[in-house]
Amino acid sequence: MKKVFLLFSLVFIYGTSFGQGKYEGKFEQLGSLLRSPNVYRTASGAPGPEYWQQRADYNIDVTLDDDRQTITGSETITYYNNSPNPLGYLWVQLDQNMRATDSHTPKVATSGMRDTLYSKWVPGIELNDYEGGYKIKSVTDENGNDLKYFINKTMMRVELPSVMNSGDTFEFNIEWSYNINDRMSDGGRSGMEYFPEDDNYLYTIAQFYPRMAVYSDFEGWQNKQFLGRGEFALPFGNYEVSITVPSDHIVASTGVLQNEKEVLTKKQINRFEKAKKSFDEPVLIVTEEEAIENEKEKAKDTKTWVYKAENVRDFAFASSRKFIWDAQAVKLSDDNTPLAMSYYPKEGNPLWEEESTKAVKNTLETYSKYTIEYPYPVAISVHAASIGMEYPMICFNFGRPDKDGNYSETTKYRMIGVIIHEVGHNFFPMIINSDERQWTWMDEGLNTFVQYRTEVEQYDNFPSRRGPAANIVRYMKGDKQFIRPIMTNSEQILQFGANAYAKPATALNILRETVMGPESFDYAFKEYAKRWAFKHPTPADLFRTMEDASAVDLDWFWKGWFYSTDHVDITIEKVRWFKYTEDKEKLENQVSVSASQEPGDASEGETALEDPMYFTITDTPDRYYGEFMNRVDDKEIVNKAKDKNFYEVTFENEGGLVMPIIVEFTYADGTTETQKVPAEIWRRNENVAVKTFITEKEVTRITVDPNLETADVNLENNVYPRKDVKSAFDKFKDGTD
Repeated sequence: MKKVFLLFSLVFIYGTSFGQGKYEGKFEQLGSLLRSPNVYRTASGAPGPEYWQQRADYNIDVTLDDDRQTITGSETITYYNNSPNPLGYLWVQLDQNMRATDSHTPKVATSGMRDTLYSKWVPGIELNDYEGGYKIKSVTDENGNDLKYFINKTMMRVELPSVMNSGDTFEFNIEWSYNINDRMSDGGRSGMEYFPEDDNYLYTIAQFYPRMAVYSDFEGWQNKQFLGRGEFALPFGNYEVSITVPSDHIVASTGVLQNEKEVLTKKQINRFEKAKKSFDEPVLIVTEEEAIENEKEKAKDTKTWVYKAENVRDFAFASSRKFIWDAQAVKLSDDNTPLAMSYYPKEGNPLWEEESTKAVKNTLETYSKYTIEYPYPVAISVHAASIGMEYPMICFNFGRPDKDGNYSETTKYRMIGVIIHEVGHNFFPMIINSDERQWTWMDEGLNTFVQYRTEVEQYDNFPSRRGPAANIVRYMKGDKQFIRPIMTNSEQILQFGANAYAKPATALNILRETVMGPESFDYAFKEYAKRWAFKHPTPADLFRTMEDASAVDLDWFWKGWFYSTDHVDITIEKVRWFKYTEDKEKLENQVSVSASQEPGDASEGETALEDPMYFTITDTPDRYYGEFMNRVDDKEIVNKAKDKNFYEVTFENEGGLVMPIIVEFTYADGTTETQKVPAEIWRRNENVAVKTFITEKEVTRITVDPNLETADVNLENNVYPRKDVKSAFDKFKDGTD
C-alpha cells in the first residue's frame, strides 16, 4: 500500500509541475501565450458580455480628374465611441503617405547592385516627377471650425475640442487631394494603368480617403505605421459616396448604385434588371463592342455616381471608359440572391467574359457554406494588370490573355485562383475583421484555406498551389534562419507568401483532414465565423473557438504549426515482428528479444520481415489484480493471440513537429490497411514513440503518411523496408518533393 501511495504521489508532483509552467513541452497548454479571458473576450473564444467596438460612418464626395490623374475629395466622418474609455484624440490613417517624399517605405527597403540591371529596377532612378502622398487642405468640426491635427507619416492625430466620453459621437470633416500613382512604374495596391494603343486609363482606386484607425479592447489605437506590406485594420460603418468621373466612364464600386437612371442608359438599365434574375449565366450590361466604341472619344463633361454601403469596413471603386460589364445573380437562399459582377477591358477577353463572373459565383457559394451566408448585395471582380487586391464587395485581379486573345491553362487557372482568393477576402477580413497590420495570416491564411476548398469543390483537377500538404514541404524543410513562425508581425515575415498564405492554409487543411476530421472541423470553423462576423477577432479567439466547438484539445497543434518553425519528419526507426508460440525450443534458440530488425534489413527479393521473433503468454499473477476478485480468461487470451502477427514499430520525431502517425500496412496478398495514431502518442516522449500493431495477415511493407497528408519533409525514412520507398510513393511521382 505504501508503494502505491508513493507512486501516486510522484505522479501528482510530476503532473502538477507541467501546469505550473516548469516544463515547456510540445503538449504544454498555450496558457500565458494567449491573452487572458475577460468580459470582452471569453475563454471559450466567443465575444464576452461587455464586448464593444467602435464605429465610423462616412459621407464622401470625390472627383477623379482623368486629364491630371488626380483625386480630390471631401468627407464627413461621424465617429461613435462605444468603448468604456474617454478619448482625447482620434487617429486617422493616411495610407497614401506611404508614397510621400518623406516616407519611410523606400528608406527601410533593402537594395543592392549587380553588373546588369533591368531598367525598371535601377534603385533610386525615377522617370517622372511624381509627387505622392495626401495634401490635407483642412480638418474641421461640424461647424467648420478648424481642428488641431498632427501628421506622423501615415498617421494623423486629430485633437478633440473636448473629451469624447463613452457613448458620445463626434462629427468632423477632412478635405484632401493626391496624385494617382502609375502602377506599372510605381506598383501599389491601387492606382492607374495606362493603355497607349487607345490612350486611355483604367483606375482602381482604394486607400483614397483618410480612414479611421481601429481602437480596440485588446490594443487601444492600432496606429502602427503603414510601410506597404502589413495591410489594414478598420472599423465598420455606413458609407454614402458620390464619385464624379468623365461622363463616358463606367464605375464599379463597393455598395449599391443609388442613381442608375442618371448614369446608365435605358438599355443598360434593362440589361441590369435582367441580370438580377439570371441565375444560369451572366448578362452583358456593356458589351465588348460597346466598350471599344466608348474608347474612341473622351468626354469633357462629367457624371456623378452615388453608392451606398452599410456595415462595411472600407470602400473602393474602379473607373474607366474601357469597361465591359457583366452580371449574374447567385442564389444563396430564397431571400438572398446577390449579384456577381465583372468589369474588364477588351484586353481581358475572351478569358474574362468566360470565367470571371463564374468564379465570383463559385466563391460566394463555397465560402457561404464554410463561414456565413454572404450578406452583401454585390460581389465584383475588376480586371487590372498584375495585381490581386481586395475591398468590401469589390476586388482587383490579374490574368490577361495574349494580345491575340489566346491564353494558356496556367493563365486561366491563375486568374481563376486570384479571383477566388480576392472575392474570398470579403469574408476574411472584410466581414470577420481581423487586424491585418498585426496578423497577416488571420486574413490571408484563413482565406487561402477556403480558397483551396473552393478550388477542390467547384473545379475538376484544379492545380491548387496552396493547401495540399505536399506543396509546403520545400518551405518547411528550408533553412530555419530564413523562416519565421506564423505568429509573426507582417513586417517581420521573411518569406511572405509561404509564411502568411501557404503554411497557415496547409495547417488548417491538415487540421481538417487529418487531425479533427471534416465534420468536427467544419462545425467549429463555421462557429468561429458566426461568432466573429462584423467583429474584431484575435488569434486567441480563433484558437479557443476551434477547441470549444469541437471538444478537441489543439494547443499542441497551434504551438507546433503557429508558434514554432519545426517541421514534420517522422521516421520508422525499428520494426520487430512477433508471433505467439508454445515451442520452448524456438524461444530458447531465437536471438534475444532485445535485438531489432533495422529498416533496411530485408534484402532484395525478400519479404519485409522474413523471420519473426517469438513470445509466449503466461498466466497473470494475482498481485497484478489488486483488490479485484474476478480474473481474465488466460486461455482465451492465448487463443486470440495464436494466429496474430504483432509488429512493434519504433517511430522517431526528427523534425520536432508532433503530428498524428498515419501508418499503412501492405500485406502479403497485396491488400492494404491504414491506421491513424493520434498525435498524443508523443505526449510522454516527444522524440520517440513505440507502438505495437496486431494484424491478421503478414506484413510486407509499412509506410508512414502514405497519402502525403502531414507535410513530412523526408519520405526516404517513411518506409520499411527502405528499398520499397519508391514503390510506396510511386503514385505521387509528380507531386512529391
